[in-house]
Amino acid sequence: MSTPEDRQQLWQLIKDIKFAMFTTRHPANGHLHSRPMTTQNKRLDEDDRLWFFMSRGGDSVDDLAREPIVNVSYADPGKDSYVSVTGHAQVSDNQAKAHELWNKATEAWFPGGVDDPDVALVEVRITHAHYWDVKENKLTQLFKIAKAAATGKPPTGMGESREVRMNAS
Repeated sequence: MSTPEDRQQLWQLIKDIKFAMFTTRHPANGHLHSRPMTTQNKRLDEDDRLWFFMSRGGDSVDDLAREPIVNVSYADPGKDSYVSVTGHAQVSDNQAKAHELWNKATEAWFPGGVDDPDVALVEVRITHAHYWDVKENKLTQLFKIAKAAATGKPPTGMGESREVRMNAS
């Protein structure tokens, strides 16, 4: 189970990353399909959900209706932090939540507004997350990698890697 510290660290790593890669499995051929999406949350919900707006006419809504297990990947190479989130996704009919999360940037994609029938509010209930957060500066990282290459031993002390199991798992 996750601790409040785990949840806080997970949110700290993803909150400022503008785009995530949202991956679904296409049921007809089993292929994985990823597309850039913007996480709409301003904080991690108390029940460990991430929120996204999608087009009902797109493949992603059809994909998750048939196979609700998804992956959402975040990367901030400038900070050397990376997060992989697994969860169960579904289209939500929570109009109050849709209105709460709606913003001008979303309206650029959906000019018909929050009540446009094509707008789907998608919630992802996080079941598992794994993050890698490198704290060492670039020079230290390069030194450790060079040392590993010279010794044949993998580099150590390259930051924090942690798995987080959320309450829904």
